[in-house]
Amino acid sequence: MSEAQGRGAAFAFTEENRAAAEAAIGRYPPGRQASAVLALLRIAQAQNGGWLPQPALDHVALILEMPPIRVYEVASFYDMFNTRPVGRIQVRVCTTTPCWLCGSDAVVKACKDALGIEIGQSTADGRFFLREFECLGACANAPVLWIDDDYYEDLTYDSTRAIIEALKRGERPAPGSHAGRKASMPAGGKRTLLQDPHRAGGGRKEGPGERDQEPVDKGRPEAEVKEHSVRTERDGRPADNVGGRTDTGERVAPEEKDRDAG
Repeated sequence: MSEAQGRGAAFAFTEENRAAAEAAIGRYPPGRQASAVLALLRIAQAQNGGWLPQPALDHVALILEMPPIRVYEVASFYDMFNTRPVGRIQVRVCTTTPCWLCGSDAVVKACKDALGIEIGQSTADGRFFLREFECLGACANAPVLWIDDDYYEDLTYDSTRAIIEALKRGERPAPGSHAGRKASMPAGGKRTLLQDPHRAGGGRKEGPGERDQEPVDKGRPEAEVKEHSVRTERDGRPADNVGGRTDTGERVAPEEKDRDAG
């Protein structure tokens, strides 16, 4: 859909997406439905093929009972939203310092070579959109690609090229590390906590009680907590009573010290 077509066409959530939108709104108290604006914009963008025309923004504003300008502000502020037509598959390359130090230049080159486009462009068939992105929060697994809802980590030129080629064939490559490690485990393998901490032996002493016993409630008795609450409500906190009280119970501010006194 072109930008002109998008601005002139009506927009409404599909039945499935309407249910997803209502579920997102239901996470917030009555009267606070505007808090779901990010979730609804994400749903609308996915439904519209990767970008948000004005009718989609207006539809979200109508559902959330928000002034349209407030929705426009949100959509134009966050980088994950596009207000101009772009490729449906969003290929985002992190080029912030940790990823750059770990080889994000090679990742960018692989994406350009595989897609035949530059940063900020979409492929002629409208399938892919390539862009740089600021820190994706996966620095321990740098360099990183964020494609639609998946992170691809520990990348090289070759592994990045393989991911893009698989996407072009309509496949969904496995997300996560492409260097064979699990999550953010050190690249050289596990180096700490190598032994079972519950294993006896080796000079380790077992503590009192049974290993599987229920935890002991060490909280203060309810009566003591209630008594403390009543006392605090009546007398105030210790810091409130520095100046004391009058006979009628009113607090008296502490006297200021004479700074010129010897």
